[in-house]
Amino acid sequence: MPKVTVRYWAAAKAAAGVGDEPYDAATLAEALDAVRERHPGELTRVLLRCSFLIDGDPVGTRAHETVRLAEGGTVEVLPPFAGG
Repeated sequence: MPKVTVRYWAAAKAAAGVGDEPYDAATLAEALDAVRERHPGELTRVLLRCSFLIDGDPVGTRAHETVRLAEGGTVEVLPPFAGG
């Protein structure tokens, strides 16, 4: 099982209470399930509005169960941003 870092930004960071944390997950879906389990409540709601980058590449509309994670990779959790 790959070890990855989930990095939170803006509202996701506030809801998680940390900037990043390690997870063991083979897919984005597995990583997000683990995040929801560790942080029930506000972060679960914030995740519904987020987009994700895997090692710098946008996930877009791909099904999260199809997005494979690599050992040492990074999942960026990006809530919608306002302003410019």
